[in-house]
Formats: sequence, structure tokens, C-alpha cells
Amino acid sequence: MKLKFKRIAEVLAAAGVVLLWAGLPARAQNPKLDLKNLSKLADKADEVVDVTLDGPTLKFAENFMQGDEDEKDDAEALNIIRNLTGIYVKSFEFDKPDEYSDADVDAIRDQLKGPGWSKMVDVHSKRDHELDEVYIMTDPSGKNLGLAVIAAEKDELTVVNIVGPIDVDHLADLQGKLGIPDDLDLKGDSKGGHHAH
Repeated sequence: MKLKFKRIAEVLAAAGVVLLWAGLPARAQNPKLDLKNLSKLADKADEVVDVTLDGPTLKFAENFMQGDEDEKDDAEALNIIRNLTGIYVKSFEFDKPDEYSDADVDAIRDQLKGPGWSKMVDVHSKRDHELDEVYIMTDPSGKNLGLAVIAAEKDELTVVNIVGPIDVDHLADLQGKLGIPDDLDLKGDSKGGHHAH
């Protein structure tokens, strides 16, 4: 999957984003998104990634990874996972464009308008029909409760929802693990510039 997250990392780096600001007033904050509306897209997709890790399954994944803890990347990912309560990924790649609708994306976006959610990154390219958005949920004290990423292209749609404290600087350590696509270039390796439209 050719997911283009380089520009997200670039925008974050350029802005010097730190996740220690005060959050919005919170009422019944829940960083876990309802992604069920996306399940219907699986029948249309050529490639599907569908990950649900929480509770016992997340603990099992943590135990499974402990065997590789000697590798630096796996050790860093394991340290992040230990603090999380859920990882949810829905990713679809289609053979042709326009197999999902704006309404499919808006159903996720509407949840991110709730208490505590703040949009950190908003990159739109009308020319390339691409959209990248990163949201973070914080409590009134500024504690990071969760993160959501929406990445949409003409023939691809990915939503990643991480529940629990995670710093964007360490998000790249999870790529390629636990179903999070390994071609999410969140380390900002891209040389080219990307601009919001």
C-alpha cells in the first residue's frame, strides 16, 4: 500500500508539535472510535487490513513481541504498546478510484468533533485527491488520551485509532507492527515538500 504519510511527518516536524497542551473541556471522553461503518468497504477492496487489538488481544500481542525485544525497533514499540489500551486499523486499497464516499469519511470525522479531540494536522490536495488528518484527544490537564489518523486517496482509505498515551514522535516506532502498515513514513524521510490545499 502506497500510503503517503511523509507529509504528515513533515508538517508535524515543521510545526514543532508537542503533545503537552491543555485539552478541551471534557465530558464522557472516549478516544476509541466506532469504525464499523467502514466494514462494508471490504467487499469492494482489493486489499484489506483490519486490526482490532484491545484487552486480552493487546496483551497477547505484547507477549508475542517480547521475544524480539532484543531488536531496538521492537523494544521501542513494546514500550509504547505497554501504555496503550487499544489499537484499531481499517485500511482499504481499491482497484479503481471512488469506491468509498465522502460520507464514509465524514462518519469518522463527526466523531472527532467530540469533546477533547483537537485536529493537529490537516493536509488536503485537490489536485491529487488526497487528504491527511491527524487528531489527538487530551483531557483538561493536557494528558494525551488517544490519537486518530485519516489518510484518503482516490483508491485508498486508511483510519488508524490508537487508544492510550502516545507521542507522535514515537508513532513511527509502531509502523510495520500489529497491523499498522509499514509504509506509513512517519519519520519524515521525504525530501520533497508537500503543501496543504
